Amino acid sequence: MGKLANKVAVVSGASKGIGAAIARSLADEGAAVVVNYASSKEGADKVVAEIVAKGGKAVAVQGDFSKQEDIARVFAETKKQFGRVDTLVNNAGVYEFAPIDQIDQKHIDRQFGLNVFGLILASQEAVKHFGEEGGSIINIGSVVSSSYPPNSTVYTATKGAVDAVTRVLAKELGPKKIRVNSINPGMVETEGTHTAGFIGSDLQTWVVSQTPLGRVGQPNDIGPVAAFLASDDAAWLTGELILAGGGAR
Repeated sequence: MGKLANKVAVVSGASKGIGAAIARSLADEGAAVVVNYASSKEGADKVVAEIVAKGGKAVAVQGDFSKQEDIARVFAETKKQFGRVDTLVNNAGVYEFAPIDQIDQKHIDRQFGLNVFGLILASQEAVKHFGEEGGSIINIGSVVSSSYPPNSTVYTATKGAVDAVTRVLAKELGPKKIRVNSINPGMVETEGTHTAGFIGSDLQTWVVSQTPLGRVGQPNDIGPVAAFLASDDAAWLTGELILAGGGAR
C-alpha cells in the first residue's frame, strides 16, 4: 500500500503538464484523485485512463477554478464519488509576460483571477470538506517570487501573493490540523511553456545557465514532491515554500 492509501485528492488544472504529473504521483501512492480540468476534457480523460490502467482510482471533473460556483461543484462531485476530501492541490494557473507599458486591466484580472483569487476560494471550499483529522493544501507557486524576472510584473505579483497566502493559511488553519505548503518550481517543460515559446528560446538558455543542476525541469520532477507533502511523511511541515527548480534561485 502506498503512503496515500485511502486518501482523496483534488488536483486543479490536472489535464496536462505539472498538474497531470501530480495527479499520477498521488495515484501511484494510493490516493483516489479528482483530475480537474477547465476545458481539456480529452487531456483529463487521458490522465484518468493512465491512472486506472495502473490499478488506481481517478475521475475527471470539469470546473473553472476562477469561478466560485464551479469550485463548489467540483468538491460536491468529489464527495459524491469518493465520500471525502483529504488533499487539495492548487495547480490551476495562467501566466503571461509583458513589459510594464503593455500591461492592462485584462492582463491583471486574468492572472489574479485564477492564480490568487481562485486559489483562495478553492482553499476555502476545501476547508469545508476536510474531516476532523485535517488535511493538506498544496499550492503551486513559482521560483519567480524569489528571482524576479523582467517583464513578469503581474505574474510574479500573483506568485508572491501565493507565497503570502500559503504562510497566512498555515498559521490560520494549523489548529484545524490542516497543513498548507507551496511548491515553487523553476522553468518546467510542459505544453504551456512550449506554446509560450519558452522552450528552445534564449530565456531557456539563460535559465539553464542559472540552474546548478543544468537543465529545465520536467513535470515528473514535481509530482513526487506533491505526493510527499500530501503524506504523513510531511506531517510536521506547514507554511513551507519548497523551491523545486534544480537549485535555481
